[in-house]
Amino acid sequence: MRTKRAHMSVLVVEDHDFQRQVALRLLQQMGIGTALEAADGRSALAVLGQQKQPVDVVLVDLDLPHMDGIEFIGHVARDRLANAVVILTALDPALLNTVRIMARASGIRVLGTVEKPLTHAKLAEVIDLYFTADLLADETPHPDIDEGLLAEALASDAFEACFQPQVAIGSGFVTGVEALARWSLDGHSVPPARFIPELERCQLIDALTERILVQACRWRGRWREAGLDVGISVNVSMHSLEDTAAADRYQAIVQTAGVDTRDVTLEITESAMMHEAAHVLNVLARLRLKGFGLSVDDFGTGWSSLSQLAQLPVTELKIDQGFVNGATTEPRNRAVVEASIELGRKLGLTTVAEGVRSVEEWQMLAELGCTRAQGELIGAAVPGDQLATAIEKWRRRQP
Repeated sequence: MRTKRAHMSVLVVEDHDFQRQVALRLLQQMGIGTALEAADGRSALAVLGQQKQPVDVVLVDLDLPHMDGIEFIGHVARDRLANAVVILTALDPALLNTVRIMARASGIRVLGTVEKPLTHAKLAEVIDLYFTADLLADETPHPDIDEGLLAEALASDAFEACFQPQVAIGSGFVTGVEALARWSLDGHSVPPARFIPELERCQLIDALTERILVQACRWRGRWREAGLDVGISVNVSMHSLEDTAAADRYQAIVQTAGVDTRDVTLEITESAMMHEAAHVLNVLARLRLKGFGLSVDDFGTGWSSLSQLAQLPVTELKIDQGFVNGATTEPRNRAVVEASIELGRKLGLTTVAEGVRSVEEWQMLAELGCTRAQGELIGAAVPGDQLATAIEKWRRRQP
C-alpha cells in the first residue's frame, strides 16, 4: 500500500494553521508522494489550477473563510480538478449525503469523513479507500480525451466489458453480473468518470452501450455453455433513451447472440428516468414489452416521487452505495435503505444493494430483506474469462 501512496497527490484545505500542519505531517508519514496545502477555498482553487493533472484526493474542511467547503467542492467537481474528496468535519449525516450526492453527480467521489483531531489511523483508513474506488485510475497522465480519440477507440473495440457479480443474499449464489465499460489507453486504465461524460457530450454513448451489450451477450453464451447460468445487466444512458429505435436495436443485438431478452436487465439512473419521464416512457414500455428487465440505478439520489416511480415499468431498484456504506452506523442512511427495500417489496421489484463492503453491511441487508448485493465484499469487476474464478473465490469466503 505504501508503494501506491508514493504516487498519490493530496491537497489539504484547512484554515487552521496547526490542523493543516498536522495533516501534512501525517500524509508525509504515510508516504504520500505529493502533499499540497491551502488555507481557504480560493487559494486551493489556485493551487489546483497550477497542476498539470487532477490531484488524487482533496482533504477539505467545510467551514472555510471567503469560500466555504461546499462551494469549493462544487468548483472542484465542475472543473474536474480532483478525483476524490475527504471531508475534515464531523457532519450531520443528512448534510454529508447531500455533499456526497452533489459531488458524485459531477464525477467526483467523496471517500468519507475524518473527525478532528486527525490521527494516522483515521487518515490512512479513508485515504486507502481511494484504491478501491470505481473512479480510480492509475498514476499515468493521459492525453486530453476528445471526439477523435473516442471515435478511434470505438472503431478499434478498445472498450472492454468487465463483469461484477451480483449475489442473492438469501442463498449466497451468484445470479447475475453487471457489465461495466473499461478502457485501457497506452497500457493504462482510464476511469469511466473521464470518458463517459465525453462520450455523452459527443453523442457517442449509444455506440458504447451497444458494444458493451454485444460483448455481454457473447460472454453470457460462453458462460452458459460452461454451465454458468447468470443474467446480465448493462448501463444505458439517458441520451440513448431519446432514440425511439433503441429498443429495436437492443432486441436485435440480444437475439443475434442467441440470448433471451428476459435474461438482460438495462440499468438507467434514477435521475435520468425522472427527467422528462413522459418522453422516455414510450421507449421504456417497448423495452419491457420485448422482455428486458429495467433497473432504477442509484436509487435514492434522484429525488423521484412515488407517483413517478409507479408510472415506470421497472423491475428492479438498485440502492445507491452512498446510503449502503453508511447504513450500519448512520440512522438516516439505514432508514433510506430500509425504506427502499420495503418500497421494492411492495411494488414487487427486485432490490439490489450497491457497493457492499463489509460483512456487517451484508448482515444488515439480509435482516432487512434485500434481494441481492454487489460490491467489494463479493468481488470487483473482472474480464469475462475470469468470472468463474471470481465466483469460486466468493463461494469459499461468503458469510
